[in-house]
Order: sequence, then C-alpha cells, then structure tokens
Amino acid sequence: MATSTTKALAGDEPPGPSPRTGGEGTARRRGALLHRLDIKGAPYAFVAPFFVVFAAFSFYPLVYTSWISLHDVELATLDVMEWVAFDNYVELWGDSRFWNALQNTITIGVISTVPQLMMALGMAHLLNYRMRASLFFRVASLVPYATSVAAAALVFTMIFERDFGMINWALGSVGIDPVDWEADKWPAQIAISTIVIWRWTGYNALLYLAAMQAIPADRYEAASLDGASRWKQFIHVTIPGIRSTIVFTIVLSTIGATQLFGEPLIFGQGPNGITGGADNQYQTLGLLLYEEGWKNYQMGRSATVAWVMFMVLILAFAAQRLIKRLRSRSS
Repeated sequence: MATSTTKALAGDEPPGPSPRTGGEGTARRRGALLHRLDIKGAPYAFVAPFFVVFAAFSFYPLVYTSWISLHDVELATLDVMEWVAFDNYVELWGDSRFWNALQNTITIGVISTVPQLMMALGMAHLLNYRMRASLFFRVASLVPYATSVAAAALVFTMIFERDFGMINWALGSVGIDPVDWEADKWPAQIAISTIVIWRWTGYNALLYLAAMQAIPADRYEAASLDGASRWKQFIHVTIPGIRSTIVFTIVLSTIGATQLFGEPLIFGQGPNGITGGADNQYQTLGLLLYEEGWKNYQMGRSATVAWVMFMVLILAFAAQRLIKRLRSRSS
C-alpha cells in the first residue's frame, strides 16, 4: 500500500491530514511537475555520460597540447619542458614553411573538395532514379571509401609515375609530353587531390542519396505539373531539400582537407613525403606537424602547428556562419 507521501508526490493524495486546506491542488501540480521533469530529463541522463567521456578524451588532449605549445620540448625528453610563452607561435608566424604549408593545404582542399562534392551530387542524383542493379552501384560507390589510404595512395602513385605511369602513357598517346607529377607543384597537388576525390566521392554520394530519398514525392509532382523540367526540379526542389546535408559534407570535407596527411606522405615515396617534395611544393599542415615533431624532434613547435590547424578550422566555420547571417539578412 502506498503511503500518503508517495501518493502526494504522484499527485493522487494531498499532503497533510486535511484536504480542505487547498493542499490537494498543490500536490497535484507538484506531481505533474515531477512527471514532466522525469520525461524531459531522461534524454539528458542518457547523453550526459557521453559528454563526460568526450570531455575526458577530447578536451584534455586539447588543453595539454596548448600547454606543450607554450614550452620548448624535445621528443626524447618529453618530461623536460622550458617555458617560452608564445615564442613558438611567433617563430611559426615568421616561418616561410608554415605559410607555404597553409597555402598548399588551402589549394589542395579546394581542388579536391569542390569537384568531389559536385561529382557526388551528380552521382546521387543518378542513383536516385529507379534503375537496374541500383544496389550494386550503391555498394560499389563505397569501395573506394573502404580502401585504406596506404593502398589507394600507392596505386595512384604508380598511376602518376613519371616514366611508366598510366597517365603519362595516355598523354603520350595523344602527343603530350610526360608530366613530372611529383616534382612540379601544381601537378603534384592535382595528383594528390585525385586520390582524395576517388576515396570520398562515393561516400558523400550516399549521404546525398539518403537525403534525396527523404524529400516528399509530392514536391516533384507539383513541380512537374507546373511544367518544370528535370534540371529545374533538381535545382529548385532537390538542392533546397538537401541543403543541410550539403553543409554537413562541406564541414566534413573542410576538416579532412585541413588534416590531410596520408595521401601526400605516401605520394612522396620516401623522405620527400615528409617534407612535401624537395621544395615543399605539396607539404600540408599535417606534414609540417609531423616534420617538426618526429623529424626535428621539436614537440613544442609541433603542438603549435596542431593548435594553429585547430584555429584555422574555427576561423573557417566562423566565416561560414558570418556569410550565412549576412545572406539571411540581405534576403
């Protein structure tokens, strides 16, 4: 049998000996409030442990890396730190290798991201139609994503090889001189971008396809009744319907471009991979971080590069939000 206190919390019985004092309504309101708090608080109870784990394994490395960036630390003696304040950041600001790596990261990111997302959008649009063996094509589009970075980079390195590569063979068959893809700046960046495009286009296409299939069919029917062609339906119905997914893929691609490491490292075929070529022509921020920490043994400078990469991402997302607000105000 439930006690009066339990019934009062549940809103079934007023607290106190007398129901004439107006306590019945108060108890019921209290019980309803506890019920609402129990329902609304349930998601937070399930999500809170995730954020605790996230804080332990994410915020701590960020804070510790920022602390190391303020010291002069060598890889062989990580327990010995010399406080240098912001000297590492000042030296990095005046280092031409940093600006070269930043420029290479931006250019490779643009060259790889823009064609990749456009091709993924077109592929998803084609897969969205009813076609035979559609499941086969959807699974096949994930094969490059499932392939390891090392395997993909090695294969493409042989394809872009100067003397015996397939690309130069195809160029020579039409009378074009062979291209030294690894030694020249722009050919090297285009070759590296090709690896990124090949690996991630299918993955993004499936994301777009899932978003396209969530668009109600009556929108297309209404556009068709209004006389809209397939192209106009794609521009005015499909693109607005998957806008949030497009933004999501842009964010993912931006993060991936900033952290680009494996593809240029393996493309260099040896020591040149760490430095991004003999003249640092395709060295990214990720390669510069690795060079400072594991080749020059300067972990303080390496941590500084890592924090600069993080701040570049923050500035990129802040600029994107600012542009979005300005567009919304102008419209």
